[in-house]
Amino acid sequence: MDLMEYLDSTQKQVDRMIDRFFGDEFLELGKASAHLLLAGGKRLRPAVVMLAADAVKRGSSDEVMPAALALELTHSFTLIHDDIMDSDAFRRGVPTVHTKWDEPTAILAGDVLYARAFEFISIAEASDNAKVRAISMLAAACVEICNGQHMDMSFEKRNDVTVGEYLEMVSKKTGALYAASAGIGSILAGGNAVKTHALYHYGLYTGMAFQIQDDLIDIMTTPEKSGKDRASDIREGKQTLITLKAKEKGLDLSEYRRELTDKEIDELIERLASLGVIREVRDTALELVEKGKEIVSILPDSEAKRLLIDIGDYFVTRGY
Repeated sequence: MDLMEYLDSTQKQVDRMIDRFFGDEFLELGKASAHLLLAGGKRLRPAVVMLAADAVKRGSSDEVMPAALALELTHSFTLIHDDIMDSDAFRRGVPTVHTKWDEPTAILAGDVLYARAFEFISIAEASDNAKVRAISMLAAACVEICNGQHMDMSFEKRNDVTVGEYLEMVSKKTGALYAASAGIGSILAGGNAVKTHALYHYGLYTGMAFQIQDDLIDIMTTPEKSGKDRASDIREGKQTLITLKAKEKGLDLSEYRRELTDKEIDELIERLASLGVIREVRDTALELVEKGKEIVSILPDSEAKRLLIDIGDYFVTRGY
């Protein structure tokens, strides 16, 4: 099975679980909690949970399916809260939760998903000790995500953010949940400390690369393909690796904090490319993926291991 077939199959499995547990909500808060879940998504974090489990113990992915769903619930809870903080009106082609309902309801909807994520880990087929460790790992990841989001928000008020600070923020805001996805898959499948450490750091590095690729997609990919306004990060003055690398080359992107035409964006891309900014940002993402692939080399060869490696490559090629 190739990666796209696997991701499609996993997406359908997760969607069936979401429909089973969240498709018939009749209370208004339940509907708000289920709103983004039912709007779709690639279900990449559940796929990482399942592949990590199978890489440790072949065939164990079915046993960890509730935990795979737990990671998707966690991801969805962060999106609901992020949309409130960013005042975004649409997500996955539908109105955001706070837009369709209101901010207090959206906050509570995110809280419900956060709580239910731990519930679903607790019903995975694994030892009680493994489930406690998995719950602890997810709790720590949620703290990291909050710290990463706060760092990201604080960067918007600063003009002295360093590349090192940006990478630390990305490791928390995005890397931590992919790290937990792989680590929890390993723990619940009975992985030892060495395998769990390797898979956790595989998730961390590839998750960081995923976010850096998102930064590139923001400016390089058409709205029709990305589903987002092009160059929105630059127009909003976000401190991304592109912004920081451009500043190192003497190009201040603050002049682009305004509405931009397609022609202006294309000209900006040419300037960034000529300065080597695009190449350096891509190289950073590729280096992180290579670190992730290298660290899982300790695992025995298997289809699951191969697909994990393929996911790392996919993270830095998607969107173009």
